[in-house]
Amino acid sequence: MSNTKSVRGWVAGRVQGVSYRASFAQQADRLNLHGWVKNLPDGRVEFLVHGSPASVQTMLDWAKRGPRFARVAQLHVADVDEPPPPDFEIR
Repeated sequence: MSNTKSVRGWVAGRVQGVSYRASFAQQADRLNLHGWVKNLPDGRVEFLVHGSPASVQTMLDWAKRGPRFARVAQLHVADVDEPPPPDFEIR
């Protein structure tokens, strides 16, 4: 698995109620990534993505913008060694 990368992170801003999770999952599926995305009680959206380093970077570049009505104010990301689910889930 040396040619794969896993990252966990969160985005803050206007990211709930704007289809951020559904759009994130669509992008992840398109990029053949595994992981999950979920809303947090404080208004942030948390995620785990796992896949090729190039696909993970493309996902993170998208996460900085989000879908049309989102306004991402902050993106926090850390490399992790955490097993992903077998596909991509909205939690």
